[in-house]
Amino acid sequence: MTTMTHENLMKCYAAGQRNFIAVNLTGASLERMDLTAANLTKAVLRSVKLTRSVLIQTRLQDAFLYAADLSFAKLNHAILSEADLTKANLQGAVFIGADLRGARLSGAILAGVNMRSANLAGVNLCGADLRGINLRSANLTGANLNWANLTGARLSGAQLDGASLIGVKLSDAFLNGVDLQGVDLDGVNLSGAKLSGANLTAANLTSANLSYTQLRMAYLMRANLHAADLSEADLKRADLTAANLSKANLDKADLSEADLTGAALNSANLLDSNLNKACLREAYLWGAKLVRTNLQQANLIKASLRGGALHEAVQQAVVFTGAIMPDGKLYH
Repeated sequence: MTTMTHENLMKCYAAGQRNFIAVNLTGASLERMDLTAANLTKAVLRSVKLTRSVLIQTRLQDAFLYAADLSFAKLNHAILSEADLTKANLQGAVFIGADLRGARLSGAILAGVNMRSANLAGVNLCGADLRGINLRSANLTGANLNWANLTGARLSGAQLDGASLIGVKLSDAFLNGVDLQGVDLDGVNLSGAKLSGANLTAANLTSANLSYTQLRMAYLMRANLHAADLSEADLKRADLTAANLSKANLDKADLSEADLTGAALNSANLLDSNLNKACLREAYLWGAKLVRTNLQQANLIKASLRGGALHEAVQQAVVFTGAIMPDGKLYH
């Protein structure tokens, strides 16, 4: 391992040298330095100051960057696989298209980081503060995001196959079109999140907070939404076929034109909700509260409303053929 000073590094780089494998630059001040396409594989960069440096396409795989300051640095398409970034300051850094597979980021400062299209497969971000981070189209396959704070994060188009999301905070996050099929989101806070067109087929959203969430045209077939809070959520044209919404709170939710065929809505709260033109064919609504609900032109063929409350509900042009009404009688 070669120990090098700041001055020697600058001189060698200016002379055209790019190979700095396993170099030791511990504690060096390299602020605003341009190291584009340099090879720093296995370099020791502990506590190095790289604030606002240019590290585009730089090779930093297996580098030791413990407590390094990379704030506002440009690392587009850099290779940081297996790099140790423990307790590094990455605030405002740009990692667009960077390879961070297997990187260690425990205790790293990631506020305002741009990791659009970055490869973070298998990365451990458990408990990380990722508020406002840009992870659009990033590869997070198999990543550990348990208990991470992703409030306001941009995740549209991200790959989350096999990612662990236990206890994650996703309020106000952007998740439009994201594939979360079969993911366990039990009790997760998604309030105000943007999930239009997202695939949540067979996802576990038991007791999740989805209040004010945008779920237009989302896929929620067979999803478990038992006791979930969907108050004032936008579910227009969402597919909730065979979903479990028992005891869910759908107060003031917009379910217009949604498909709820065969869905379980037993004891659900649908006060003041909008089910205009929704399909509730063969749905179970035992004990559901449909007070002041807009059911105009809804399809309730063979639905079961036993014990439900329909007081002041808008029922113009509703199709109740074969339905079991709140009093237990069959509608003819």
